[in-house]
Amino acid sequence: QPLVSSSKWLQLHGLKRNKLSLSQILSQIGFQHRKDYVTTLGKLVASRYADGLFPQYKRAQDGSVYNLTAKKELILHFVDCLMGAIELYKQRMEWLTSESRQIFGVIQEQCIVIVLDFGAVAPTEFDLCRDALSMVLVEQVTQIAKFNLIRAAQDLTKWQQKSAPVSERTVESALTWLWKLDHMRAASHTSSAEALLEAMSDEAVSS
Repeated sequence: QPLVSSSKWLQLHGLKRNKLSLSQILSQIGFQHRKDYVTTLGKLVASRYADGLFPQYKRAQDGSVYNLTAKKELILHFVDCLMGAIELYKQRMEWLTSESRQIFGVIQEQCIVIVLDFGAVAPTEFDLCRDALSMVLVEQVTQIAKFNLIRAAQDLTKWQQKSAPVSERTVESALTWLWKLDHMRAASHTSSAEALLEAMSDEAVSS
């Protein structure tokens, strides 16, 4: 799936876009039962001709009442559409909460620098961190324009001096660099900030 934010995804697949919000459906399967103020009479006049003729639905949000006039086939059509929308939402949620997106979210920037701060993790945790980083490189970084990796340490190390264009070759190179890193003791208190400042010094990186 493309790396888009949920707000952009909803613009394409949301209920309103597909005319499946409650108000949109109600307007297509019935009409609102109104109580309007008639200026010439100077009073509220209720439209009562529909009383008892149609099933009615009252919206809890605003108390408005709709007279339902649609045939069963149209209502079943909307049921099918809503069930399809529910399935699509489930797929989106499963995608958002799987693999590298569990940890990194959905990367939307076109140029990123990933700062690696392993702290004082044990060797096994160090490998788990590298597994997660490998996953994000393969699944998400391959879909953007440029990237770099910087390791926060006493002696700061970088994969490239500046962010490099994404290609199959550069991603493989970054993976090789990542898995050749040595497990070190905890870095100094300032190394994380220094690595972040170094990342922000790359003119291609916006945030």
